[in-house]
Amino acid sequence: MARAAVLGRLSWLVADVVDIRDETATARTLVLKVAGWPGHLAGQHVDVRLTAPDGYVAERSYSIASAPDGELVELTVQFVSDGEVSSYLIGEARVGDQIELRGPIGGWFVWRPAQAEPVLMLAGGSGLVPLMSMIRSRTSGGSRAPFRLIYSAREPADALYTSELSGLAADAAAGVDVSWVWTRRAPSGSPRPPGRIDRDLLEHAGWPPELDPTTYICGPTGFVELAAELLIDLGHDPARIRTERFGPTGG
Repeated sequence: MARAAVLGRLSWLVADVVDIRDETATARTLVLKVAGWPGHLAGQHVDVRLTAPDGYVAERSYSIASAPDGELVELTVQFVSDGEVSSYLIGEARVGDQIELRGPIGGWFVWRPAQAEPVLMLAGGSGLVPLMSMIRSRTSGGSRAPFRLIYSAREPADALYTSELSGLAADAAAGVDVSWVWTRRAPSGSPRPPGRIDRDLLEHAGWPPELDPTTYICGPTGFVELAAELLIDLGHDPARIRTERFGPTGG
C-alpha cells in the first residue's frame, strides 16, 4: 500500500533487496535487509526514497507487510499507473539492489501482541498489507486474540496473499477467520454474488459490538468511509474503530 510520504526526524537507512516474490500480476513483495533497523509494530509504514543518476529524488510511503524479524522488512508494492516509485520497485528492482528507507512511522493504526480483545480487520485492495502484518505478528508472537478479516478485492486474480489466507481460513485452530468479498467477479461456488460490503455481511462476518472489538479498516477512501459508517450503524463504538485510507499519489 502506498501513501504520500510522511516527513519525520528519523534517519535514512540503506536497505538491501534480498528476495522478491510476485503476489499478483501487478503486485510484488520485496524482502529487504536493513542494517540498524530498530524493529516495528504491525501496522506501521516506511518512507522509500529513490535517487536517479541525475540527482532527481522521488519518495513514497509503503506499509510494512511482515511481522518483526530482526533486520528483515517486507514491503508489498502495488503498481500505480504512471507511478515513479512503484514502477521501479515492480519493474526494475532486482535482488542485490539497494534503496533507502526511513521508519518505522505511525503509532495509531497499530496492533500490539499484548492486546487480547477480539480484532476485526476490513481491507480493500492493497489495504490488506498492514493488516497482513498484524496477522503475521499475531502468529509469530503466539497471541491467542481472535482475529476476523473481511477482504474486498475486484476478483481472485487481484487478491494478495491468497495461499496464506486460504491456509488460515481452512485451519480452525489458527484463530483467524477470513471472509472474501469480490466486487466485480466472484469465483465459482462463492457464497456471495459480486458486490460491495454491506450491513448484512458485517453483521454476520464481523464481531458483535457487545464484545468491544478493536477494528482496523484500510483501503480506498470510499471503502473506508462505508465500512466505518456501517459498523457505527450496527452499534460499534467509534472510538474503537481505527482507519487508514489511501488514494492516487503518483506511486
